Amino acid sequence: MEIRIGISDSPREIDLELPEGMTQEEFIASLEASIASGSSILWIADRKGHKLGVFASKLAYIEVGATKEERRVGFGAP
Repeated sequence: MEIRIGISDSPREIDLELPEGMTQEEFIASLEASIASGSSILWIADRKGHKLGVFASKLAYIEVGATKEERRVGFGAP
């Protein structure tokens, strides 16, 4: 599953993939629980085991979606 995070006051987005087996509902529930607990930093682990911390006050948006299809190269038919 692919996640895109927009940070306020930053022109770039953060793109990462969550570990296999984690559903959109589980991810959203963990984010909501973290924000509701008053945590100032949201910690997200990606598929490679790296941890990413984002200040909750700087979140502009979080886009949760399915993994993108690989881009094809060339002009041939599929």
